[in-house]
Amino acid sequence: MHEMSLAEGVLQLIEDAAQAQDFSKVTAVWLEIGQLSGVEVEAMKFCFDAVVRDSIAQGARLEIIALPGTGWCMACALSVPMSEVFGECPHCGGHQMQVTGGTEMRVKELEVD
Repeated sequence: MHEMSLAEGVLQLIEDAAQAQDFSKVTAVWLEIGQLSGVEVEAMKFCFDAVVRDSIAQGARLEIIALPGTGWCMACALSVPMSEVFGECPHCGGHQMQVTGGTEMRVKELEVD
């Protein structure tokens, strides 16, 4: 489950920010997770809760902001929504797709005390 290592990375970012910005408690974390990122949201929530125990983020609310998958169809030269990385163009049915969005995961915001 790669969500555990992702959650550990999020905690490291939180701890680094706490040291740089001098705060001692995180009450909420907003994560942007792309539809094509391969991150299972429910697994991420479970792993986050496990990883933040006994840390400055213990008990923090995890808010997920879902980002849509998007791609560029080389056949019809359109930007289109994508629900899977190797999917077909919903406009022309072609498979010459280049993913342009929805593969990312990032910490968008922290609520701190």
